[in-house]
Amino acid sequence: MTQTESISKRLDGKIAVITGGSSGIGLATAQRFVQEGAYTFIFGRGQSEVDKAVKDIGKNVMGVRGDVSNLADLDRLYDMVKQQKGRIDVLFANAGILEFAPLGSITESQFDKSFDINVKGLLFTVQKALPLFQDGGSIILTASVNASTGFEATSVYSATKAAVRSFARCWTVDLKQRKIRVNAISPGPIDTPMTRSMVQGESGQQLKNKLLSTMPLGRMGNPDEIAKAVSFLASDDSSYVTGIELFVDGGQAQI
Repeated sequence: MTQTESISKRLDGKIAVITGGSSGIGLATAQRFVQEGAYTFIFGRGQSEVDKAVKDIGKNVMGVRGDVSNLADLDRLYDMVKQQKGRIDVLFANAGILEFAPLGSITESQFDKSFDINVKGLLFTVQKALPLFQDGGSIILTASVNASTGFEATSVYSATKAAVRSFARCWTVDLKQRKIRVNAISPGPIDTPMTRSMVQGESGQQLKNKLLSTMPLGRMGNPDEIAKAVSFLASDDSSYVTGIELFVDGGQAQI
């Protein structure tokens, strides 16, 4: 039996949207969603990356290029979803960036970029989806261990992810009449293209070693380990779970 054949179809018939879906955690989740039976729309900033992701997944997937901080791009995404499928059952609001800047050298442009993508972009990703959202659906937000722990030169990024965690709590209440569940997932260090670009060279290796020293499991996670947790939150297996922050972090923020 192949891995694909062994995966359950617990998302069978669902319509899913994933932002930041063309690489890393988003791509791994899109692959798993499709394997578990969902038709999945992936939204990403680079056309070539989106096209490659669609080709690699191969079926039951559509790619849309755009930037979550551009509200017109989000409108275009949801117009496409409405035309093609008419509804959304699952939304994984995953797009985000991380730029290092220690206090004392943070620029206004860095601050604005991080909050435009990680906070404003995520908020309107969710809000603009609501007219298409099915009652009883599931929204998953990508937060981070950085919202709960202090790491050097990440104060702006950490603040954006703390906002995401707060969104999950508040939107759980806002959407309770529609039985839409909202949960946050907080990854630790994950082996993605974005992370690998940060640990190049001697200084990057030192950063990686420092991170690994804080983790009980002693290793970085892989994107599918996050995707499996997201799939749980997307599915009816988590039907009594809402408002939580699920840490998938190798124990990093737990000790």
